[in-house]
Amino acid sequence: MSRIAKQLLPWFEQHGRKHLPWQQDVNAYRVWVSEIMLQQTQVATVIPYFERFMQSFPDVFALAAASQDDVLRHWAGLGYYARGRNLHKAAQVLQQEHAGEFPDTVDGLVALPGIGRSTAGAILSLACGQPTAILDGNVKRVLARVFEVDGWPGATATARRLWELAEQQTPRRQTAQYNQAMMDLGSMVCTRSRPDCTHCPLRKMCQSQRHGHQALYPHGKPKKVKPQRHRWFLLHHCDDLLLLQKRPPTGIWGGLWSLPEIEQLAELEVWQQQQLRLTAAANRRHENLLKHAFTHFDLTISLAQIHLSRDAVQTLQP
Repeated sequence: MSRIAKQLLPWFEQHGRKHLPWQQDVNAYRVWVSEIMLQQTQVATVIPYFERFMQSFPDVFALAAASQDDVLRHWAGLGYYARGRNLHKAAQVLQQEHAGEFPDTVDGLVALPGIGRSTAGAILSLACGQPTAILDGNVKRVLARVFEVDGWPGATATARRLWELAEQQTPRRQTAQYNQAMMDLGSMVCTRSRPDCTHCPLRKMCQSQRHGHQALYPHGKPKKVKPQRHRWFLLHHCDDLLLLQKRPPTGIWGGLWSLPEIEQLAELEVWQQQQLRLTAAANRRHENLLKHAFTHFDLTISLAQIHLSRDAVQTLQP
């Protein structure tokens, strides 16, 4: 058993989390949904979403049979909506090609939409008892600090080194407890800012703690200037009626219903003629109303309010 496992497993027995919703009635489906929800999202935020999701979609077949709109409605507020779309797609693949059963290998799982190597490892170890390693954000942080791994974890060479360490340290027995312990340690003790090294079971072997370099690891992503984008959102309304448009299945907010958007307000007339077969002037304009930061760009939103008459609304009815 690795040095980390020897120190970590006793700590987990005393301090680890064992009563989270997805740790009850454990199966591959529940572990899978929780792992997808927990990507870049805190446990406290995920819990109520997970519980509502399980009530509506208790198994692969229920999820596969649901509409994408219903799935995304349950996902609303969690962000990163591609996760929800991929979850739905993967459930349909599992139903159609695997009779609702999860593959029992890493390669088989990563072939499903939205499942990467670490998520596959979590499903196999936590639900199936297989000795597979994981490398989520918490585990990356722990390993980067313990072994002072240089480089941004998202870089290919750094990720390769972290996976090597993850594989080396993961024990072949008690793998589920070990993987959960690593995630708990990163979430509860070895946190991004102000890690609680005094109560860390790995403090005696942690190189960054020994050198006082905890704040330096893991290295941050190299900074680059993000592109700036601007869009006009169109608020067509009539009394209590509001015009919404379903977004394309891919891209930001894919598959969700939102206000229509255009790049330039000068495009309004052409857009209305093509999409609505009518023309109406913008009654109010609110420029640079909101700024939203995405991973790869910043979006500035302006709003154009367009009042439609009842007669105009009637022409839009199907």
